[in-house]
Parts: sequence; C-alpha cells; structure tokens
Amino acid sequence: MKKIFYSLAIAASAMLVGCDSLDLAPIDYAAAGNYWKNEAQVKTFANGLSTNLRADFNNFSHVVLGETRGGTFRDGSSSTGVSLNYAIMVTNSLTKDKTGVSNWNGYYSRILQVNHMIDKVENGCEFLSEEQRGSYLGLAYAHRAYYYFMLYRTYGGVPLELTPKVAEGVTDINALYMARSTAEETLAQIKDDINKSESYYAKSNDSFKCTNWNKYATACLKAEIYLWSAKVTTGNHTATGASDIAVAKAALQTVVSSGKFALMDNYADIFDYDHKKNSEAIFELPFNKDELSMSNGNFFVPQASLLYGSYYYEDGSKVENDDLGLCGGGYGRIEFREDFVKSMDKTDARRSDMFVEYYNGPVAEEAEFGCAMMKFMGHIENSIRYYDGDMFVYRYADVLLMLAECENYGGGDVAQYINMIRERAYGENFDETVAYKNGDFAANELAILQERTKEFFGEGKRWFDLVRLQDASHKSLAYSAAASYNGTPIITNQPILWPIDTGVLSGDKLIEQTPGY
Repeated sequence: MKKIFYSLAIAASAMLVGCDSLDLAPIDYAAAGNYWKNEAQVKTFANGLSTNLRADFNNFSHVVLGETRGGTFRDGSSSTGVSLNYAIMVTNSLTKDKTGVSNWNGYYSRILQVNHMIDKVENGCEFLSEEQRGSYLGLAYAHRAYYYFMLYRTYGGVPLELTPKVAEGVTDINALYMARSTAEETLAQIKDDINKSESYYAKSNDSFKCTNWNKYATACLKAEIYLWSAKVTTGNHTATGASDIAVAKAALQTVVSSGKFALMDNYADIFDYDHKKNSEAIFELPFNKDELSMSNGNFFVPQASLLYGSYYYEDGSKVENDDLGLCGGGYGRIEFREDFVKSMDKTDARRSDMFVEYYNGPVAEEAEFGCAMMKFMGHIENSIRYYDGDMFVYRYADVLLMLAECENYGGGDVAQYINMIRERAYGENFDETVAYKNGDFAANELAILQERTKEFFGEGKRWFDLVRLQDASHKSLAYSAAASYNGTPIITNQPILWPIDTGVLSGDKLIEQTPGY
C-alpha cells in the first residue's frame, strides 16, 4: 500500500493519558528493546488500542462512514446559519475527485498497531498465562476485524495487511506496495479474525466490563459481519443467505442468554451522565471531563448566542434563559432534517426527550424548523457544560433488532423484537395503535429499518442499515423511495461503495479505483 511510515504503537502507548475507566497508565520506559517484557507493558499496549478506537469515535468516523449518507442529515447551512459538515456525503455526491475521506480513513495506521500486538503476544510473551493471552488476543483480533469490516463496508475489497512490516523495519517501497484483495478474500479474513477473537475469549479470564472490548462485543460484531455476508453482494462475494444468518443468530443468542443485559426503562437514561455503564451497555467508550479530550457531542447542538432570544418553540414562546442548558453552546455542525424528526410521534420519547425543536419565528407553520440533538450532552458542573457522555459501540437494543432481522429472513416473528423497542420508546402511551404487527418480508425489513433509524440516530448505523436491509426483490433499501423521508430514494445511480482518493492511487501503483468511479 502507499508508503506511509506509521508511528510505532510502542511510542503511542508510552504517551497515553491516564483514564480510570480504561485503566490507562504510562510506563516508565518503552524503548523498543525494553518492551514486551512483562504483563504490565502488554496491558498498556492493549489500552493504547482501546484509546485509538475511542479517538476514532470521537472523530465521528462511525458517523461519517455509517450515517452521513443515510438521508437524515440536513445539508448546506444549519437552522441558525452555521455551515454544516460532511456536505459531499450528505448529498451523496462522492466522485473520484471528491472522496469524502482520504487515505482509507486512517485505518491502516491503527491496523499496523493491532498487527504488532498480535505478532508479539501470539509468538512471544511467555510470561503471560493462557487466560491472559486469550484476553489480549481476543481484543486484538476483534479490533482488526472491526477496522477491516469498516473498510469492507466502505470500499469492498481492500489491501489485507496482516503483518507489522513498518514496525519490523521494512522500508523498501516495493515491499510496501499492496494491491486490493477481492471482496471475498477480504470478508473471509474478517470472518477469520472475529472467529479467532471469539475462540481466544473462550480461553480467557475475561471478566465483563462494558467500557472495555469484551466477548459480548465480539459476539455483536460477529453477528453484524455474518448478517452483512448473508445479505449484501459485494464484488465477487455473493450474499450467502441462510447459512450465515444462522451464524449471526447464534452469536446474538449468546448475548441474550448471558442474562447480563436488559433494556433501560427510559430511553433518555441510556445516554444520561448519571446512568453510565447501565444495563443496556454491551460496549461503550468512556469520556471524562478530566481528560484532555472529551466527546464531540457539541457538534449536534447550536451555539447558544445564535439561538437564545431569536428562536421560538412550537407554542410560540421564545427560547431563552439557557433553558437548553448549553452553558455557552456547541458548534452546531450536524443537524437532523425536519422530515426525519417529525417521522416520530410526539409521544415517542426518542423524539420528545432527545430533540429540542425550535423555529425562527413565533408561528411554527410559517417559520423554518431547527433542532438540537441531545444524546451526548454529558453534564453541567459549576455552570460549565462538559461533553463527557459515553458513546456506544453496541447496546442491547441493537441485539434485539438484529435478531428481528434474522427472524425475518426465516419468516419468523419480527414483531416481538420491534415491540420491545417500541414499548420502551412510547412508555405509558404504548398501545395497539402503535404496536407493530408482522407483515411480509419487505414490510418487515422496512419496519426494522425505520425502528433502527429512530433508535440509533447519531450512533453511526443508518447508512449501513440502508445497504443491508432489503426490499421484496432483495435489493438494498438505499435505492428505495419508501426508505427515505422525502419520497426520493437515497441514491439512484451512485455507487454504494466509496471512491479512493488520488493520494492513495498515486502513492501505490498497485491500487485500482473502486468500480463506478
């Protein structure tokens, strides 16, 4: 692949900032010749991988790749006149010259570090017990599966770098060139990695902690991978159907049968600062006000000075006196569309508790709609808003709705899972008028998509869900007008896969552009 000299993970690990929830702690001396000598160093390196993943979420990589193209974000300027981010993706106007992201979204530098850990722990570190080795390799193989799965869903077949060449001192540019593997080869490697993660965790002394990658997070990722394999044809990979659906379902059942997880009673509590590490959390990435970097939840809320005294609630009263608790406000660089927000009933807590809706005039019917999404708001302390709400990679609602998808493929009961989610959303307002009733395959797929969109907005799921879920002819719902919020398909002639930027193409003579660009 392109000649990039990645920084060694040893150096990254040695400079980690402390974080109680991730048990991060710097070591005294981390020169290459003095590393991989004891379990504390292995733990520090593993924590470095976890920090990388948290940074990836803090930079919204999961939202950029997994949600921006999904038709729920506003483009151009926000309701308060601020320029919005991700215009190329939001408008689905990707081209070979406007690729949205560059250099494989930076994932190969992270993969290099994972490869380095796998190599050292699998082939050395005799001081580790088999249980310790299982925990570390379970995490490492899951991380590599995660990054390659993000790349696969974005680009299809990609270069499969499985050894830490640069970390081992390889500098010959010809040895660093690497062509894209086929889609089938890439997906096979992802499956192999996630199955190794599962196998290693089975040998480990892994004690569940929702702020660390764990065996249940591996089960969720495995389910996603096999659902994608079962339903999405990519390049030379033909969707496998029932066989991989069965694997996905079995993985999800291990999470359910553990008895460790349950839906929270109130939707807002999932994201509430005082309810971190709640019963729904399978794997969440922790943020803390005492760290140098907090989450970017402020991207979803406007700057207070632009809003207060100039905008109105639906009833005509002014937005004022910091009743949103912004304490100065956010950046307002991502805003959800009116048609999406209003697709949810007012009695649905996902709308009433998570969106503040406002207008630029006192008469709502005559004014422009705006909204702030309040999922990742953190907490207020001494009149300062700290955006230290945790971000979820997997939570129990995702397991239930993936099970609904598995059931639908086999003609089973989809409504039981959708209604678990819907009953929590509507609370005392849940009744037969809002309960879901099983339909045919296409109706159920659309219902699952709509429920997932309402449940996971802002969590990086919508675009991937659109690609994977299907209409009656098993075509992606990304091409379906019924799956959009304005009656127009999300995409028409545009490719589902993303283009590769010219920097990568010019830097590696073996890389070819994604078909369609």
